[in-house]
Amino acid sequence: MLYIEIPGEPVAQGRPRATTINGRVRLYDPAKSKNYKEHVRLVAQSARHRAGIRLFTGPLRVRMVIHRKIPTRFRKWEKELASVGKIRPTTKPDSDNYSKSLLDAMNGIIYEDDSQVVELSVSKFYSENPRVEIRIEEIA
Repeated sequence: MLYIEIPGEPVAQGRPRATTINGRVRLYDPAKSKNYKEHVRLVAQSARHRAGIRLFTGPLRVRMVIHRKIPTRFRKWEKELASVGKIRPTTKPDSDNYSKSLLDAMNGIIYEDDSQVVELSVSKFYSENPRVEIRIEEIA
Protein backbone atom coordinates (compact mmCIF):
# COMPACT_ATOMS: atom_id res chain seq x y z
CA MET A 1 0.00 0.00 0.00
CA LEU A 2 1.20 3.50 -0.80
CA TYR A 3 -0.09 6.69 0.78
CA ILE A 4 0.48 10.02 -0.97
CA GLU A 5 -0.50 13.44 0.35
CA ILE A 6 -0.42 16.24 -2.19
CA PRO A 7 -0.43 19.64 -0.46
CA GLY A 8 -2.20 22.66 -1.91
CA GLU A 9 -5.51 23.40 -3.57
CA PRO A 10 -6.53 20.46 -5.82
CA VAL A 11 -6.86 21.20 -9.55
CA ALA A 12 -9.26 19.26 -11.75
CA GLN A 13 -8.46 18.25 -15.31
CA GLY A 14 -9.21 21.22 -17.55
CA ARG A 15 -10.75 21.06 -21.00
CA PRO A 16 -8.09 20.35 -23.61
CA ARG A 17 -7.02 23.30 -25.72
CA ALA A 18 -6.38 23.08 -29.44
CA THR A 19 -3.96 24.79 -31.78
CA THR A 20 -3.02 24.30 -35.40
CA ILE A 21 0.60 23.68 -36.34
CA ASN A 22 1.49 23.14 -40.01
CA GLY A 23 -2.15 22.42 -40.80
CA ARG A 24 -2.47 19.79 -38.06
CA VAL A 25 -4.59 20.16 -34.96
CA ARG A 26 -2.70 19.65 -31.72
CA LEU A 27 -4.42 19.24 -28.33
CA TYR A 28 -2.72 20.25 -25.10
CA ASP A 29 -3.46 20.70 -21.39
CA PRO A 30 -4.25 24.19 -20.09
CA ALA A 31 -1.31 25.66 -18.14
CA LYS A 32 -3.04 25.29 -14.75
CA SER A 33 -3.68 21.55 -15.31
CA LYS A 34 -0.18 20.99 -16.71
CA ASN A 35 1.50 22.71 -13.75
CA TYR A 36 -0.61 20.79 -11.23
CA LYS A 37 0.19 17.46 -12.88
CA GLU A 38 3.90 18.24 -12.62
CA HIS A 39 3.46 19.05 -8.92
CA VAL A 40 1.62 15.73 -8.42
CA ARG A 41 4.38 13.83 -10.27
CA LEU A 42 7.09 15.29 -8.04
CA VAL A 43 5.21 14.57 -4.80
CA ALA A 44 4.22 11.05 -5.94
CA GLN A 45 7.75 10.16 -7.02
CA SER A 46 9.13 11.34 -3.69
CA ALA A 47 6.49 9.33 -1.76
CA ARG A 48 7.24 6.17 -3.76
CA HIS A 49 10.99 6.46 -3.16
CA ARG A 50 10.52 7.15 0.57
CA ALA A 51 8.31 4.05 0.84
CA GLY A 52 10.79 1.95 -1.16
CA ILE A 53 8.02 0.68 -3.42
CA ARG A 54 8.59 -0.50 -6.98
CA LEU A 55 6.41 0.57 -9.89
CA PHE A 56 3.02 -1.17 -9.55
CA THR A 57 2.34 -3.59 -12.41
CA GLY A 58 -0.88 -5.36 -11.40
CA PRO A 59 -4.51 -4.35 -10.88
CA LEU A 60 -4.96 -1.48 -8.41
CA ARG A 61 -7.47 -0.12 -5.91
CA VAL A 62 -7.24 3.67 -5.53
CA ARG A 63 -8.95 5.80 -2.87
CA MET A 64 -8.78 9.60 -3.30
CA VAL A 65 -9.96 12.17 -0.78
CA ILE A 66 -10.09 15.70 -2.18
CA HIS A 67 -9.89 18.44 0.47
CA ARG A 68 -10.94 21.76 -1.05
CA LYS A 69 -10.51 25.12 0.65
CA ILE A 70 -13.54 26.29 2.62
CA PRO A 71 -15.10 29.16 0.65
CA THR A 72 -14.65 32.60 2.19
CA ARG A 73 -18.33 33.34 1.44
CA PHE A 74 -19.40 30.77 4.05
CA ARG A 75 -20.77 32.14 7.29
CA LYS A 76 -19.07 31.14 10.54
CA TRP A 77 -21.54 28.33 11.30
CA GLU A 78 -21.18 27.00 7.72
CA LYS A 79 -17.40 27.00 8.05
CA GLU A 80 -17.67 25.01 11.27
CA LEU A 81 -19.97 22.45 9.65
CA ALA A 82 -17.77 22.25 6.55
CA SER A 83 -14.63 21.67 8.63
CA VAL A 84 -16.17 18.56 10.25
CA GLY A 85 -17.59 17.16 6.99
CA LYS A 86 -21.25 18.09 7.59
CA ILE A 87 -21.26 20.35 4.51
CA ARG A 88 -19.61 18.82 1.45
CA PRO A 89 -18.68 20.37 -1.92
CA THR A 90 -21.47 19.76 -4.43
CA THR A 91 -20.22 22.36 -6.88
CA LYS A 92 -17.90 21.97 -9.84
CA PRO A 93 -15.31 20.67 -10.52
CA ASP A 94 -16.69 17.15 -10.62
CA SER A 95 -14.98 14.30 -8.77
CA ASP A 96 -14.16 12.53 -12.03
CA ASN A 97 -12.25 15.56 -13.33
CA TYR A 98 -10.08 15.55 -10.20
CA SER A 99 -9.43 11.82 -10.52
CA LYS A 100 -8.55 12.10 -14.23
CA SER A 101 -5.93 14.74 -13.51
CA LEU A 102 -4.40 12.79 -10.63
CA LEU A 103 -4.41 9.39 -12.35
CA ASP A 104 -2.84 10.83 -15.52
CA ALA A 105 -0.12 12.55 -13.50
CA MET A 106 0.95 9.30 -11.81
CA ASN A 107 1.36 7.33 -15.08
CA GLY A 108 4.89 5.93 -15.21
CA ILE A 109 5.62 7.27 -11.71
CA ILE A 110 3.50 5.03 -9.46
CA TYR A 111 2.17 2.51 -11.97
CA GLU A 112 2.79 1.63 -15.58
CA ASP A 113 -0.57 2.99 -16.78
CA ASP A 114 -3.77 4.25 -15.17
CA SER A 115 -5.68 1.49 -17.00
CA GLN A 116 -4.45 -0.74 -14.12
CA VAL A 117 -6.91 1.01 -11.78
CA VAL A 118 -9.84 -1.39 -11.47
CA GLU A 119 -11.38 0.11 -8.32
CA LEU A 120 -11.60 3.87 -7.79
CA SER A 121 -13.21 5.85 -5.00
CA VAL A 122 -13.23 9.67 -4.91
CA SER A 123 -14.62 11.83 -2.09
CA LYS A 124 -14.76 15.62 -1.82
CA PHE A 125 -14.58 17.51 1.47
CA TYR A 126 -13.89 21.06 2.62
CA SER A 127 -10.85 21.79 4.78
CA GLU A 128 -8.76 24.64 6.13
CA ASN A 129 -5.80 22.61 4.85
CA PRO A 130 -6.46 21.98 1.12
CA ARG A 131 -4.80 18.83 -0.16
CA VAL A 132 -5.39 15.46 -1.81
CA GLU A 133 -4.89 12.17 0.02
CA ILE A 134 -4.38 9.09 -2.14
CA ARG A 135 -4.14 5.45 -1.08
CA ILE A 136 -3.03 2.96 -3.69
CA GLU A 137 -2.93 -0.77 -3.19
CA GLU A 138 -2.26 -3.64 -5.49
CA ILE A 139 -5.05 -6.22 -5.64
CA ALA A 140 -3.62 -9.73 -5.36
